[in-house]
Amino acid sequence: MIEIGADGRTWLLSGPTSSYALRLTDRDELLHLHWGPRLALADAEALAAAPTPPERPFESWLDGREEYPVEGGPRFVRPALSVRGGGVRGTEWRFLGPADDTGDELRLRFTDAVHGLLITLAYRMRGDVVERYAVLTHQGPPTAPHVEVLRADSATWTLPPREHWRLSQLHGRWAAESRLARSDLTYGEQVIGSRRGHTGHQHLPWVALDADGATEEHGEVHSCALAWSGSWRIAVHRLPDGAVQITGGSGHDDSGQRLLAPGASLTTPVFAGLWTDGGFGAASRAWHAYQRAHVIPDADEVRPVLYNSWEATGFDISEEQQRALAERAAGLGVELFVVDDAWFGRRVSDRAGLGDWTPNPERFPGGLKPLADDVHALGMRFGIWVEPEMVNADSDLYRAHPDWVQHHPGRTRTEFRNQLVLNLAREDVRAHLWDQLDALLSSAPVDYVKWDFNRCFTDAGWPGEPYPQRLWDAHVHGFYDLLDRLRTAHPTVAIESCSGGGGRIDLGVLARTDQVWTSDNTDPLDRLAIQHGFSQIHPARVMAAWVTDSPNTQLNGRVSSLRFRFVSAMAGVLGVGGDLTRWSAAELAEARDWVELYKEIRPVVQLGDLYRLRDPDGGLCAVQYVLGDEVVVLAWLPAQAYGQETPPVRLRGLDPAAAYACRETAAVHRGAVLLHHGLRTGLRGDLDAAVFRLRRIADVAGAYSGLAQS
Repeated sequence: MIEIGADGRTWLLSGPTSSYALRLTDRDELLHLHWGPRLALADAEALAAAPTPPERPFESWLDGREEYPVEGGPRFVRPALSVRGGGVRGTEWRFLGPADDTGDELRLRFTDAVHGLLITLAYRMRGDVVERYAVLTHQGPPTAPHVEVLRADSATWTLPPREHWRLSQLHGRWAAESRLARSDLTYGEQVIGSRRGHTGHQHLPWVALDADGATEEHGEVHSCALAWSGSWRIAVHRLPDGAVQITGGSGHDDSGQRLLAPGASLTTPVFAGLWTDGGFGAASRAWHAYQRAHVIPDADEVRPVLYNSWEATGFDISEEQQRALAERAAGLGVELFVVDDAWFGRRVSDRAGLGDWTPNPERFPGGLKPLADDVHALGMRFGIWVEPEMVNADSDLYRAHPDWVQHHPGRTRTEFRNQLVLNLAREDVRAHLWDQLDALLSSAPVDYVKWDFNRCFTDAGWPGEPYPQRLWDAHVHGFYDLLDRLRTAHPTVAIESCSGGGGRIDLGVLARTDQVWTSDNTDPLDRLAIQHGFSQIHPARVMAAWVTDSPNTQLNGRVSSLRFRFVSAMAGVLGVGGDLTRWSAAELAEARDWVELYKEIRPVVQLGDLYRLRDPDGGLCAVQYVLGDEVVVLAWLPAQAYGQETPPVRLRGLDPAAAYACRETAAVHRGAVLLHHGLRTGLRGDLDAAVFRLRRIADVAGAYSGLAQS
């Protein structure tokens, strides 16, 4: 809902529990008024009428109060917008008015007469999530000079005055992504981001701030997330007077993003914000609900249990070998079989073949269709792995078009993982990839594509391009364009985003894919912390998690039971990635039972509300999912100390006046008891785990009678 003040210069956007208010002064300064609990329009107008703070030497009263601080004028904070053209740098705008016919979106338009630049700031409520972005349009005559956009952030968020703030972020590296870190916010700026050309393993584009010691279920939390899959930056600034602002957008520095010709426009990615007073848990549940409702395609459909052949085969694959794995996977109840790397070109190692997206005739003499048909006959869907943005120097594509990769003339072409990056900003590169991918998906009944990205940008040059800096953003738009075209042309094909694990996870890619590969680390114990961090912003519905071999072959050699591995992976979209030809008959039978159990609880896990009951800090760890009357609890015990009994797990999100029947304990538990005294898990020893299924029962007496008879 959008409300406008009597003078047309105060705006109030409201969701179910929160409001966002802003005010335009008589000098066309756009000021922030409120971001927090729901207000009435009269409250916002009262805030707008508050006196202006006094001027102080060497300071600007605008700093820390503007909705979108631009470069120039009486400002000293980091600008959200920095442009130059015709020998003039900075922005001095005048308000034109709100745009017409915008429906549920508020668009405020400003113009800079010197640059001929129209600046539109957009606001949209999605539940309690505020989506913000900016649009720049060069409105000058055809002969006007180009305007260089040095930086255009999506939004600046202003927090209410508080004495102390704490910053939460998700940091990491390859095989250790999405780890939650919290620290006091000091004066000055704290900057996170990526200068690698993709979202990156080092940080997810999300921050949360709390001022009064928020807990999992109590306290105010302000959080923001950026919908962008390339280089990015989020700066959290605590000013000398204690004011706090969060500014974020695409690109990591101010070296230039786009050269706008007359008539051209630039639209920034969405930078979304959320306020809640229900702690970090309520913030996560609101983010999850927002993504299921407004971001993720077909989010109300559960994702299938998959098998991926990579850890079983590596680069040494054949059609018969994949068929044997598919037969075993089908026996487990797997619903989607995915052939990973090495099915194409001369891909016998990571040194060759990338870029040649046709089946290897020696390994698949009839192409992929015979195997795909056999997989379908087994009752499973069929998927493949691709890495379209990359190329090996030893490939037919590179030999034909060495100019298509990112590079600087006269410089060494740096290789990581023996590969180079194709320049998707080039139209001819995108056209070629479209032709290859469209032909590939048309040549065989492919149901699923795992799209990987295993190399960061380093030599991001574009010889012959007048403004090569635009490559950084244009590559991402090219990537988005390919995904959008593929989804339109092949609507039944699901897509998973992968980047050497969790290197490309953000709201931008999630709007175009069905799930993401959380991490290359499939160790079930390490995964608990990775999944805990991931859940701060993203839902289980998109979090792919595999059961692989023991000892763990990828990282640490850790030995763990099938029980622990399965319960760890059942917290998201379950997959299996071990070498099934080496699993014993007993292991295969046990795995089949776990897959069957997961399918039963899958709607609750993937579509339900998540409650983090106990953090993965070395002791008992547990999460809970609630969907209607159904409740699922997953619990893990990494190690038991001194033989001490594990504490009961206090549940959340239940009706204290109701009763809940638990399948595993064959008992009925009262909601109030589960909330305040907890559920005993019975876990003991090292690397133990369990699943508990509960159902809310309206007739308590009848529930007890039914259990007694059974």
